[in-house]
Amino acid sequence: MRTDADVVVVGAGIIGLAAARALRLRHPGVRVVNLDKEDSIGSHQTGHNSGVIHSGVYYRPGSLKATLVASGRSELIRLCQEHGLPLDRCGKIIVATRESELPRLHDLSRRAEANGVRAELIDREAMRRIEPHVEGHRALHVPDAAIVDFGEVARHLAAELVAADCEVRLGSPVRAIERDGDQVVVSGEFGELRAQAAVNCAGLHSDVIARSSGLSPSTRIIAFRGEYHELRPASRHLVNHLVYPVPDPQFPFLGVHFTRMTDGAIHAGPNAVLALAREGYRWRAIDPAELAGLARSPALRALARRHWRTGSGEVVRSLSKAAMVRALRRLVPELTTRDLIRCGSGVRAQAVAPDGTLLDDFVIERDGPVVHVLNAPSPAATASLAIGRHIADLVPLPAR
Repeated sequence: MRTDADVVVVGAGIIGLAAARALRLRHPGVRVVNLDKEDSIGSHQTGHNSGVIHSGVYYRPGSLKATLVASGRSELIRLCQEHGLPLDRCGKIIVATRESELPRLHDLSRRAEANGVRAELIDREAMRRIEPHVEGHRALHVPDAAIVDFGEVARHLAAELVAADCEVRLGSPVRAIERDGDQVVVSGEFGELRAQAAVNCAGLHSDVIARSSGLSPSTRIIAFRGEYHELRPASRHLVNHLVYPVPDPQFPFLGVHFTRMTDGAIHAGPNAVLALAREGYRWRAIDPAELAGLARSPALRALARRHWRTGSGEVVRSLSKAAMVRALRRLVPELTTRDLIRCGSGVRAQAVAPDGTLLDDFVIERDGPVVHVLNAPSPAATASLAIGRHIADLVPLPAR
C-alpha cells in the first residue's frame, strides 16, 4: 500500500518543527511532512511567546521539564549564535516582595542548585544595584537567563526542513488521525496523507486531535489568555532585565512580571483569564461550541470551585488597567497607569485533570504509531529542541 510520507507532524509551531527536525537528523532521508492549519509559521503559542529562554529554576528536579530544559536551553542558545538569530543573555531576578515569600525564594534557590542552574541569593542592596527601581526584601539572581524571538527561531527551523527536502504545508487543517492496518491516515480539507507514523503537536487542539485518533486522554486542554501591557519608551528605564515575583506554588503560572524583548521593549504581565475560544485572544472572541464543552467539563467545574477567588482577581486585572498596575507595583513601586499601554495577548494551552488540577509537567505519550504532545506549556519553547529529540525517540520507524 502506498505511503505519502514516513512521518506526518501536525502543527508548525516550534514544538512540531523541532520534532520534524529531530526526526530528520535521527533518520537521514526520512520523508517528513509538517502540516499546519494557519497560513504562517508559529501563529499561536510560538508567535505570542514572551521570548524568555528559561534557566530551569522553577522545575521539580527529575521532572521532564527540568530534564529537557537543561539540555534544550543550551542547544537553543547555540542554534541562535550559529545562525545569527536575535539573542540577549540579559539575566533575571526573582524578587521576594513580602517576608512571607522568603521561604519559597530559598526553595527556588535549592531547586536551581539541584537543576544545575547558576543562581545567587542577593540582599536588597545588591538587588537595587541590578534593578534600581525594584523593591523587595531579597532576590534570586539568575545571570544566565536570556531572551530570544521564538517566531524567528521557528521560521529558521522551517527553512532548515525545506532545505532538507521535507515538506511544510501551511493552510492545511487536520481533522483526524486514524489507523488503517499498519498505516496512519491523516485527513483534513487537503484530503488524506498515509504514513508510517504521526506526531500530534497541535497545541491548543492537541486533545481534540488525540481523541480523533482513538486515544482517550485523561486531561482536557483549557485555554487561558494572558494579556500584556508595555512600558512606554520614556518609562523603560524602570526595568533593566527580567524581573519576576516569587511564584505561587499552586499554579503553573509565574505571576505578573516584567520582560525585556529583543527589540528593546519592556512587556508587563500577563494575567491568566479563561479564554472563551481555543484561540480567544480577546474577550469578544467567543466560540459557542467551546463554551458548551467547557460548561460540560468536570475539570473546569472543579478548577472553578478550587480557585474561584484567584480567577476573579485575574478577571479584574484584565478589565482594569489600574488593577494591573497595582499588581505590578509590588515589584516597581514608581509605576503609574501613565507608564503602560496595552500591547496584545497570547493564549496558553493548559492541560487540566478531571479533579481540576493544573498539570505542571510536560505530557508526551505514544499510542502505537502516533505520538501525542498533550501538555507543553512554558518552558516548552525553551526546551523545544530537546522535546523534539524526545519525540523522535518515541516515533516508531524501521531502521534504515
